Amino acid sequence: MQKKIIALPKLNNLTPTMESTALKLMEEAGELAQAIGKLRGMSGERCAVGESEALARITRELLDVAQTAVSMMFVLEERYGINIDRALDEHVNKLVEKGYLVPER
Repeated sequence: MQKKIIALPKLNNLTPTMESTALKLMEEAGELAQAIGKLRGMSGERCAVGESEALARITRELLDVAQTAVSMMFVLEERYGINIDRALDEHVNKLVEKGYLVPER
């Protein structure tokens, strides 16, 4: 199974809550959608930047989404005692059960 492993830091100059982090995640996801929409001309506007700059912006926005998701993982672990490693295993098992992922033998 191919994996993309990314290590993002715990932000140490913020005091996020589950609610504030969820709202931030939605904001960042919206910015990602906007960047993709502009690249594809879905906003009705002509893309004012080249494809490489548009793809760089999409990448930056995607990493903002990932950072915010990681921040929420830290909140869930530290404030609510959630075992993210166990939840990740359950998530992968769910993907296998749904047929989205075929485990390597």
